[in-house]
Amino acid sequence: MSKIVTIERFILEYQPDYARGEFTNLLYDIALAAKVIAHKTNRAGLTDILGRAGATNIQGEQQQKLDVFADDIIFRVCDHTGRLCAMASEEREEIICIPEQFKKGSYVLVYDPLDGSSNIDVNVSIGTIFGIYRCVDWDLRGREEDVLQAGRKLVAAGYVLYGSSTMLVYTTGQGVHGFTLDPELGEFLLSHENMRLPDPPAYYSVNHAYYHRWSPAVQRYMRWLQGSEGEEEHAKPLSFRYIGSLVADFHRNLLRGGIFCYPAETKKPNGKIRLLYEANPLAFLIEQAGGYASDGANSVLDIEPTELHQRTPFYAGNRSLVYQLERYLREEAGQPVSDLVSGG
Repeated sequence: MSKIVTIERFILEYQPDYARGEFTNLLYDIALAAKVIAHKTNRAGLTDILGRAGATNIQGEQQQKLDVFADDIIFRVCDHTGRLCAMASEEREEIICIPEQFKKGSYVLVYDPLDGSSNIDVNVSIGTIFGIYRCVDWDLRGREEDVLQAGRKLVAAGYVLYGSSTMLVYTTGQGVHGFTLDPELGEFLLSHENMRLPDPPAYYSVNHAYYHRWSPAVQRYMRWLQGSEGEEEHAKPLSFRYIGSLVADFHRNLLRGGIFCYPAETKKPNGKIRLLYEANPLAFLIEQAGGYASDGANSVLDIEPTELHQRTPFYAGNRSLVYQLERYLREEAGQPVSDLVSGG
């Protein structure tokens, strides 16, 4: 019989000494919040949490009831533990300060509590995305500066996928590991150790309905993925798969190889994906799986955030696929492409 490894056991055994204590327990907290959210999403059709909550978030989007619930659960699981100095959520306009009656911790948590929640009405997979930073100033209680850090400074990142099963995938900079929730035991069990992007890749994911909004270089790239542009460089076309739920699309491509794209648009030059809550954590994770994430010009992880709800174009997947996109965009801008190295 194969060894059964719970997420608690795995975190405890494989984290380096410097990460034990607050950091290890913070990962436990996120796993606990994921269990609670998973329980509610699995019962969403039976309880009064479907549909809109009657308010809009800072992005100007209608908040779904499940969004509000997930945001509140993560906050309440993490606010009192003494492990965090601040939090930031896609659903809240300002940073989330730790209540004064609780001890200040050493870490910062940024999160999208429920990505793709509008899909739950049609029973499509949704997810939670999270990233963890160290606080900038250990003597202060928590400020915006603690949150506005480049993705390169993340110490951990991951996502939870709520689908036919619930999976938690995370990295602490030592590979990518996946855990599947056993509903009978109520435990996340190790199911995917040292996840790596397969090569050759199989899929690409993008909303083709926006094709006319993209630059000629991006349009050219999409034709290349389909095998109708530059066939001598890319002989085998990729299959098109798009769910419209970022975590679900990203997860499938991580397992099968490929690229997720959300390009800049003519009227949205900064794209749609949120830098802090979505792009940075997923970029950190994809690099640990052997891939790469770009804004079309440079690594997403090197972007210095200037505001909490900053957006960015986002391309994440196998390195060779993302490098080709950057090559087309640089050619369009008249920039040299000799520094781009092909990879898999």
